[in-house]
Amino acid sequence: MSERWDPTAFKERVDTLLRDFLAEEAGHLVRIDPALQPVADHLQRAAGHGKRLRAAFCYWGWRAADQPDSDALLRAAASMELVHAAAIVHDDLIDDSPLRHHLPTVHVSLETALAGRPRARAAARSLAMLIGDHLMALAGQLFAVSGLPAAYLARARPMWARLARELVAGECLEILSTGTGPDPDVSMKVVRYKTAKYTVEQPLLIGSLLAGASPALRAGLSAYGMPLGEAFQLRDDLLGLFGEPGDTGKDSLDDLRGHRPTTLLAKAWQAALPAQREHLARVLGRRDLGEEQLREMRELMIDLEAPQEVEHMITSRVREAVGHLDGLGMSRHARGALTDLARSATDRRT
Repeated sequence: MSERWDPTAFKERVDTLLRDFLAEEAGHLVRIDPALQPVADHLQRAAGHGKRLRAAFCYWGWRAADQPDSDALLRAAASMELVHAAAIVHDDLIDDSPLRHHLPTVHVSLETALAGRPRARAAARSLAMLIGDHLMALAGQLFAVSGLPAAYLARARPMWARLARELVAGECLEILSTGTGPDPDVSMKVVRYKTAKYTVEQPLLIGSLLAGASPALRAGLSAYGMPLGEAFQLRDDLLGLFGEPGDTGKDSLDDLRGHRPTTLLAKAWQAALPAQREHLARVLGRRDLGEEQLREMRELMIDLEAPQEVEHMITSRVREAVGHLDGLGMSRHARGALTDLARSATDRRT
């Protein structure tokens, strides 16, 4: 890979690597029994989408420490995308989301495949859970067999354990706070642990640990990664309600129907007058919401200046993140790539 950062070429490399790796694993499953074909198919599809941001952050954590491009490092970085694929399968299952990337989610698609069988819905959800579990196990496998020296892998293993722990903690915190009174502090903690850390900070730190980066560089990358990861999820909060389904591939009413603890909702609740809170309370958690309620909620959020405040939070966090790159002693190519990644992670419609 040339010194100039080419996100399209990088994505193609990661896509090809994951496609081949998961095709091989799918073949192993089908050889155990042909009845596992639907599981094998969905295992391959689960990691078929995405901008490959997590792999990119891991890669540039490595490159920031003056390490060269490496196919072995690319395999280790690609494992971050399998972590993400596992998290998506589990998250869609927990939220009972019907769509992802304009397609039925894994548990919904499997229910269609099992139509006519006893307890098809329960069976589909169980299979989806196991597919998510297997994707997480495969992430660890791909990392371990990446081809990097054992001493390099050993440096990053504690961060891997921390990533898994904090990702699970964040998902659990979201479940425990769903349906409760909106609270900005709780919402931001969910943002931090469910998404921000495993999307930006921890892949960066894993890449830098693999490279043997200095404590000062790792601290700087962490200071860049945390606010940027938060900004990434705050953009998701906004797109969840105000994005167009044609762009996001998801239903704009999902967060309201699920009464999820988003920062957008918490900011709106905090600014609302008693009558406006009553209106919000009547809508949150209802499964029968339609376009009329979506329009009303968008108008109410705007009146309360909640999306404007979240947009300000995003802008300030991106500025803070990029500011931390100054003085870290990395190459201009690494600084340029991480600056570009900060923009692409937060200035998006999907």
